[in-house]
Amino acid sequence: MTDGFRALRYHGRPEAPEARLETLRLADLSEGDTVIDVAFAGVNYKDALAGRGRNKIIRELPRIGGIDLAGRIVESADPSLAPGTAVVVHGFGVGVEHDGGFAERARVPASWVLPLPDGLSVRDAAVLGVAGYTSALSIHRLETLGLRPASGPVVVTGASGGSGSIAVDLLAGLGYEVSVVTGKPSQADWFATLGASEVIARDVLIADGRPMLTARWAGAVDTVGGDALSWLVRTMRPDGLIAAFGNAGGLDLKTSVLPFILRSVHLVGINGNSPMALRREVWGRLAGDMKPRHLDMLTEEIGLADLPHAFDRVLAGRVRGRLVVDLTR
Repeated sequence: MTDGFRALRYHGRPEAPEARLETLRLADLSEGDTVIDVAFAGVNYKDALAGRGRNKIIRELPRIGGIDLAGRIVESADPSLAPGTAVVVHGFGVGVEHDGGFAERARVPASWVLPLPDGLSVRDAAVLGVAGYTSALSIHRLETLGLRPASGPVVVTGASGGSGSIAVDLLAGLGYEVSVVTGKPSQADWFATLGASEVIARDVLIADGRPMLTARWAGAVDTVGGDALSWLVRTMRPDGLIAAFGNAGGLDLKTSVLPFILRSVHLVGINGNSPMALRREVWGRLAGDMKPRHLDMLTEEIGLADLPHAFDRVLAGRVRGRLVVDLTR
C-alpha cells in the first residue's frame, strides 16, 4: 500500500452526499502527524446519518466518514507511537470534520491516538469502537456514583443496537441483574445469551403516562432518548441512577419534577468525546474487569463497498449488535 489505498469518500452536497469508492494517496487526507493502517472501522448511527446527509453531521465535502477506527501505526511524530503499535481512534471530529475510518489509511494528530491496552486485539477495539466505549463510560460513571450489583436491577434501552447490546454484555459480566427494553422482543434468546434476565417490549413505554410509575430500577443505561428516557425517569427506584447518551428516539424529554424531588432520581449525561486520561482509564477496564464476553456474537463484518446499503439498514433499525467494516478484505 505504498502508493494508493482504497477509501469511501463523500462528494457533492452535505445534505445529499454521493459516496464514491476511490483510490487515494496520503496527500489527499486531512492533515496529521500520525499515519495508521486501518484494519477495521465501526458503522455507527452517526455514520449512517452522515452517509445519508441527515442532521447536518458533515458540513464540508469531500470527506471520508467513519467516526471510529482501529489499526496499527505506520509512522508518527510521537516517538511513543512506534510503527506496528495497535491503536484506536474515536471522537475529536474524526469522520466528520476530519477524514475518518472508511479508508485503508488514516492520518490524524498523535494526541488523538490511543494505544490499545494489553488484552484487546485491533478487531476487539473496532467492535467496541465509540459505541462500546460510550457504554463502558456510562457504566464507569454510574459506578463512580455508587452503583453496584447489590444495588438492584439495571435496565438498558435500545438493547439490540451496538451501544445497547454491548452495555448488556458488560453489565452482566460485572454481575448486574440486567433487563432490556427493545423493539425486537422476539430475540429474547439472543438477549438471554448476552446475560439479560428480562426482555421488555418497547411498546410499554407509552402505555402509561402517569408522572411516576412502579419503582423498579437501581440503574439504567439509555441509548435512545425520547419516550424511553421519559419512561426510565418515571420507573427508577429512590436514588436511582440513569446514564443517558442516545437521541435516536427523539430529542425531547417529557417528564415532571416529581421523580427527582420525591425519589431523588439522578440523570447523568454522557459525552463520549472525553479527555484522553479518562479514555485510557475506561479502555483499560474494557481490557480488564469490564472485558466483554460475547464480541463475536455481537459482530457482523462487511466490506467497504457494502457501506451505503449498511447506512440504510442502520437507520431502519435492521442491525443487531455492531456492524464493522473489515478494511483488510
